[in-house]
Amino acid sequence: MSLPLESYALIGDLQTAALVSRTGSVDWLCLPRFDGLAVIAALLGDERHGYWRIAADGQRECAARRYRDGTLILETTWETPSGTARVVDFMPPRGEAPDIVRIVEGVAGRVEMTSEIRLRFDYGSVVPRIHAIDGGFCAVAGPDAVYLDSPIEHTEHTEHTEAAAADDPKHAATFAVTEGDRVPFVLTWQAAHRDRPDPVDADVAEAETDRYWSEWVGRCTYDGEWRDAVVRSLVTLHALTYQPTAGMVAAVTTSLPEKLGGERNWDYRYCWLRDATMTLHALVYSGYDDEARRWRDWLLRALGGDPHRLRIMYGITGERRVPEHRLDWLPGYENSTPVRVGNDAAGQFQLDVFGEVLDSFHLDRSAGLSPTEEAWSVQRDLLEVLESRWREPDSGLWEMRDETQQFVHSKMMAWVGFDRAVQAVEQCGLDGPVDRWRRLRDDVHDDVCKHGYDADRNTFVQAYGSSNLDAALLLMPQTGFLPADDPRVAGTVEAIGRELSHDGLVYRYPGSDATFTACTLWYADALHAIGRADEGRAVFERVLDLRNDVGLLAEEYDVKAQRQVGNLPQAFSHVALVTAARALSGPAPGAGRMRRHDPPKLK
Repeated sequence: MSLPLESYALIGDLQTAALVSRTGSVDWLCLPRFDGLAVIAALLGDERHGYWRIAADGQRECAARRYRDGTLILETTWETPSGTARVVDFMPPRGEAPDIVRIVEGVAGRVEMTSEIRLRFDYGSVVPRIHAIDGGFCAVAGPDAVYLDSPIEHTEHTEHTEAAAADDPKHAATFAVTEGDRVPFVLTWQAAHRDRPDPVDADVAEAETDRYWSEWVGRCTYDGEWRDAVVRSLVTLHALTYQPTAGMVAAVTTSLPEKLGGERNWDYRYCWLRDATMTLHALVYSGYDDEARRWRDWLLRALGGDPHRLRIMYGITGERRVPEHRLDWLPGYENSTPVRVGNDAAGQFQLDVFGEVLDSFHLDRSAGLSPTEEAWSVQRDLLEVLESRWREPDSGLWEMRDETQQFVHSKMMAWVGFDRAVQAVEQCGLDGPVDRWRRLRDDVHDDVCKHGYDADRNTFVQAYGSSNLDAALLLMPQTGFLPADDPRVAGTVEAIGRELSHDGLVYRYPGSDATFTACTLWYADALHAIGRADEGRAVFERVLDLRNDVGLLAEEYDVKAQRQVGNLPQAFSHVALVTAARALSGPAPGAGRMRRHDPPKLK
């Protein structure tokens, strides 16, 4: 049976990541990149599909675990009647090759430990050939070679499983640690046609990893009430960044379901422009302007010479094609099928993305991040497309896979695009047809207020002609489309609270399977903005209580099952946490509140 998502912690090296459970098992690992083929995939199946468990012998779950302060180094404590041991898990900054380092420390007394590892390449479908090498073993199949280096010898154990109906070998070892012992294990990937990388020194790698994360966290300028939660979310967001290119993945997993046993299972290991742009805002407002500059450069490369062909998502190096297919041999998390790799939503027309991208360039200018002529040229091209297409129906923020609609959030973000263009001319002195952009901005605003507002209910609706609500409209005051003290904004916030929330947790739209964590955090922000600060604070702290024991959030929360669901960890959720914390830590509602369209106060 699958473990609850709350069981998992994240380790990573800014190029890929692994998920480690409270049972001490690495159950998800793609190599050598976030979107690479999984060499461990028990998360979407079971132990037959690859895992690596280090735990106290006979213990099902750890006694406690935590991240070392300000780092992505996981410390898991195991307690037995005879003693206490600690497992330190991390991925050091990438050198010659990706490594997972696991160090077993003796804390007190004597503890019998076990290490079990079963590598299955290509998402659990390929059994590698394994042979012994000095200090461990090597597993090879096709393009992949994985080396395990340790002073503890692992031997092959053959099991017959009814599920596999075949011999299913694993490698295992038993050993003991006493107080002061440190036993290292290093798992390293290399392309199979290349020589084995030099093994890393576990102690040196630990010191370098600690120093890297401590220095990065030291740049954080947020010093409000929820600093620990904000720092953990910022570390998580940074861990979702592919360092060589600055592309930001939406999550490190694929096909974790929005509904347990359901079919809405998508691959999130790609760069959504919307998610990345919102992440950019959180990072810049927290003092990380270097990351913003690198992401802008990634965006310019991804757009290439034809911004008219803007995609809603790209691969982590800017690839335009991420074709979707199914992995039918995997039973899925909680038997939720199909398991998908790739994402066909990349080809959708989502109007709001144009506004998000133009807003990100506006943030660059506001933060003084050395705007370039190339960037302004690209923005003018995007504005031409926006001018010609803003009246078209689209698939919307929530990537509807049926018919397109005239989504109000999409139109609102079209307004954002034209508004930021006007500001670029008026405030930054850039050249452009500002009078035409002003007229377009006004046209979009009038159109939304005429066709997207239900006067009888005093609320904006999801789409023209629809009576449904949409939690994305909680972003209206953040974007500057209408001020927070406009009665229509308050009416929309209140309607969403009545019709789309459960105990303060907010669904995206009617009929959603689970509450959407980012929407709940937008709701907290919006409540604060309209003068209901105490309620906003209560909603925000409700979300803090939903995080797992190491501070991670998935995409959604199932109020019936009382479990997190969806891909994990979810950038959208963590960026909304940072944004909401900043807003709720700021001035009282009303004048002086910093909004998304205001320039950041950098250190």
